[in-house]
Amino acid sequence: MKKKQSLAQRINILRASVMGANDGILSVAGIVIGVAGANSSSFAVLISGLAGALAGTISMAMGEYVSVNTQKDSQKMAIIEQKERLAENYDLEFDFVKQKFIQQGINADLSQQATQELMGDDALLATVRERYGFNMHELTSPYAAAVASMISFPTGSILPLLSITFFPTNIRVTATVIAVVIALGITGYIAAVLGESDREHSVFRNIVAGILTMIVTYFIGHLFA
Repeated sequence: MKKKQSLAQRINILRASVMGANDGILSVAGIVIGVAGANSSSFAVLISGLAGALAGTISMAMGEYVSVNTQKDSQKMAIIEQKERLAENYDLEFDFVKQKFIQQGINADLSQQATQELMGDDALLATVRERYGFNMHELTSPYAAAVASMISFPTGSILPLLSITFFPTNIRVTATVIAVVIALGITGYIAAVLGESDREHSVFRNIVAGILTMIVTYFIGHLFA
């Protein structure tokens, strides 16, 4: 029977999906607006955007796979090191966990009791969580993260591709910019919710980065018009 993913694992995969979609929107918008700035035909803009979407999809998927794999390898090494610490000096690790509780404002007696219960249930799990800050039973799958990015990047790229291709030539750039700004605001907000960060700042930062990217690529394309 396949083990059900924890909430933390699902959130990590969802975060990879949101960031993949965000990069798809921003990267392809930069490409198609840059090409449009060179007064290229709609067909040339579409082909450029499709090529960028394909390249970006592969790049994002491989990058996510390598990144998560590297993190997972580091976590596995931390687990091995913690096993050795427990074998060499269990009492020291017990005291480490107890002191962490005391630092959080829990009195010594309750800290002692909580540590005994946690260490009794699973000493390795408890000490890894307190020393390294992760749950060793909730490691993110690099394959799941890669697949999430592989799906979300081209999904995000659809918006600028459709906008730049199907709007009339005289308004296609403006329409694409507006559509992309709205989409980046949404992905920035979702990313902030998942990361528990400041939502207004995240949305603002995402939109500003997108606008700057589109301005730069448009004028670079315009130079070669």
